[in-house]
Amino acid sequence: MKMITAIVNKEDSKNVCNELIKAGFSVTRLSTTGGFLMAGNMTLMIGTDDEKVDECIGLISKCCKQRTEVVPSTASYGIGVATAYPLQVTVGGATVFVTNVERFEKL
Repeated sequence: MKMITAIVNKEDSKNVCNELIKAGFSVTRLSTTGGFLMAGNMTLMIGTDDEKVDECIGLISKCCKQRTEVVPSTASYGIGVATAYPLQVTVGGATVFVTNVERFEKL
């Protein structure tokens, strides 16, 4: 048995959860914040059999594509003057961890 922990962009989370549930995976969603943008994420916890890990990761990959967004950024010139300028950043995608589960019980 494996535990898949996937950190996905908040915008991708609904679609990836729907696809995982449709494929028969049980998913627990946790609202999280992280990254240098401090943007909203969803951390998905998925318990599955060893032989279904690749299928699960494939579904996550299919639904969580990286994309470029423009966000405001603030620069300071060290003399008390600050200005805002747009910054292009890559968002989306997924960070996935697969860990062994020694014991699993559904109570």
